[in-house]
Amino acid sequence: ALVNFYDDAARMGMHQDKDEKSAEPVVSLSIGDTCRFRFGNTADRGRPYTDIELCSGDVVVFGGPSRFAYHGVPKIYPGTADPGTGLASGRLNITLRVTGLS
Repeated sequence: ALVNFYDDAARMGMHQDKDEKSAEPVVSLSIGDTCRFRFGNTADRGRPYTDIELCSGDVVVFGGPSRFAYHGVPKIYPGTADPGTGLASGRLNITLRVTGLS
């Protein structure tokens, strides 16, 4: 598991998760502030892409051909986290991946 904290001003540019030696799905859990999640194509960082809002507790699974799609977070919406998360602001992302390493 990879755990990252992003403050409410953070951004994540379009990128692919392709460091692993495995094509198994990637599972991503968002906790805290709502963000705009940009899900693109597998060829490059440009269009076409789709923007969706990820709220606290949302899970995204990248599997099959979408496993290597470009994706990013161009915006976090400050102050949108449920107080029950324990986060005053910002966003936690927990990503689960099979590395393919022995």
